Amino acid sequence: MNQIVIGNFIASERKRKGYTQRQLADILQISDKTISKWERGNGFPEVSLLLPLCNELDITVNELLSGERVSEQDYQKKAEENMVEMIQEREENKKKAVLTIITGTTSTAAFITLIMVVGVYSEVIALPVRILLICIGCGIFASGLVVAMEGERTVGYYKCKACGELFIPTFWEYTFSMHTLTKRHLACPKCGRKTWSKKVLSKK
Repeated sequence: MNQIVIGNFIASERKRKGYTQRQLADILQISDKTISKWERGNGFPEVSLLLPLCNELDITVNELLSGERVSEQDYQKKAEENMVEMIQEREENKKKAVLTIITGTTSTAAFITLIMVVGVYSEVIALPVRILLICIGCGIFASGLVVAMEGERTVGYYKCKACGELFIPTFWEYTFSMHTLTKRHLACPKCGRKTWSKKVLSKK
């Protein structure tokens, strides 16, 4: 699913109905900032809002996911395509997650190996070379860590426990938030509450 296309579709259908962002937001009991975020392609309606949004815009969920009006003869085809895309998104995110783990593990192993080499052969390795190897090891570890963290941050979404909003935190929020293996203590961009948001790989 292309969020930019879907966002443009939401905007065009909203305007067709004669609603401002604020009016549509009030009907759905959400903020106009959320509507703006959807229309810019920076977010996607949570599951509980799909039907109310579609009912208000006189479109089907399938049309929303397609980002266009769908004729009756194409309806089944589009529904199947949307289902396949959601499955593909989940699978791609799983692959990215595995790659992130491999990157982090490899950089850590390289760092430990270099430090061990410096420690074991410290008597035969000149001091400048030891310093250089340590710097290289630290650089590899830091680079791998940043790549792994950025990959993990952008794979899938975090789900707000309070309102169910799916979002991707900023790198700063992600880096300095308290966390467990599957959850992070993050502020939801929709409701503003800080909750232990769970990691999910796709919108469905």
